[in-house]
Parts: sequence; structure tokens; C-alpha cells
Amino acid sequence: MARNSFFKFKQFTINQDKSAMKVCTDACVFGAWADVEKAERILDIGAGTGLLSLMVAQRNREAKITAVEIDKDAFLQATENAGNSPFKSQIEVFNTAIQDFLPSEKFDCIITNPPFFQSDLKSPDAKINLAHHADSLSFEDLLTAIKRLLQPNGKWNILLPVDEGLVFQSLAENSGWKLRRELTLYHQKGKKPFRKLMSFQSIESADIGQLIAELFIYEEDGKTFHPEFRKLLKDFYLQF
Repeated sequence: MARNSFFKFKQFTINQDKSAMKVCTDACVFGAWADVEKAERILDIGAGTGLLSLMVAQRNREAKITAVEIDKDAFLQATENAGNSPFKSQIEVFNTAIQDFLPSEKFDCIITNPPFFQSDLKSPDAKINLAHHADSLSFEDLLTAIKRLLQPNGKWNILLPVDEGLVFQSLAENSGWKLRRELTLYHQKGKKPFRKLMSFQSIESADIGQLIAELFIYEEDGKTFHPEFRKLLKDFYLQF
């Protein structure tokens, strides 16, 4: 996906010149896939440009969305993008680390596209490090925050690379969470999967089934969008 200074969707525009985290295809898939339909209070951990907050606001017009972003410039960008959208009354953005966030009420749904590089070489750009590396938010800290901020029967959704996703899934299940839905994302058939999207709920919650699926962005020619991808993103992408 081209990394221009802005990305225009059907109902809103994401300006991204101030944020290290640009609009990317996997985040768009996550925003369209995450289980948010019946939620009333949604928390977006690591909001970046505000992309996920805006996508879920479009999908759930009744929800109140709280977005938390540690980086000041990204916080300003997310605030700008939300304020310029039709969903501005639904979204409130806070500039803080999630470890320090103390809301008055808990949430019934959480979405997060967190820093995920646990050991990779770092970039010379400090903002990119903050956005991509787990120094500012370890997996353990994230799970602690989710437990503290989510209602007992709430659900939470996360996007990670496949290898990190397997590690995180093990940590989550050992912490009392049950995987409810999983989507493995591929560029095309025959290629290795590159992202894992997961939805969890407390293991004590009754009658939780499990849905495991996969999604290809492109047909086998590597150029034509796959029909299932088009179907998922049709309410957002201009070309669909």
C-alpha cells in the first residue's frame, strides 16, 4: 500500500504525515474484521493515526470509542483525523501510556495493533521504534492492561505478525483467555502467512465457540484482489 501523506476511505480520510505508523493493508483488514458490532464502549490501545478507531466507529455507530496513544505527534494526528470525520462525536483520544491510563469505567471491547518486534534490530528513528518495538509496551504489560480495563465478559482483538502472534496466544491462554476467532492473513495462495488476527474472551465465559479462518489479499496472479478481501473491505476502500 502506498505511503502517501494521506489515505482516503469512503467515509473518512487518514492524514498520516505526523505518525510513524502509516495506513497498511493488514490494519485495514483488522479494522474490518474485529468483533465490535455489539460493543458499547470500545478501547483502542496504540491508536496511531486513529485508523482503527474510525473504522470501528463506522461499523458501530452506537459505540463510544476511547483511543490511547503514547506518542504526542501521533496523538495529535489521531485527534485531527477523528475531528475531521463524521464520527467525531464517538471518539475521544488520550495522549498517555496505557499503563498509566485510568478511566472511570471499564470497556466491553478492546482493539489493539501493538508494538510487536520483541528483538529485531531497531531503526535510527525513535518514533518508528516507539511504534514498532515492544519496549514501550511488552506483551505482559499489554495483557495486564487488558485484564485491568476490560469488563469480565468483554472481548478483545489483536493484530500481530504470525510468529509473535503464536507467542502472544500462548501467553494469553496461560493468563486465562480463550481464543474465540482467528484469521490468518496471506498476500496470496502459496505465500507464507504474514499476520494473525485474534479475538479473545475470558475462559470463564460460557458457550464460546471458536472460528478459525484464512484470508488472501490477492488472487494467485498477485495483482487481482481476492473476492473475500473485496467483500471485507467494500465499505471502506474507494476502489471497491
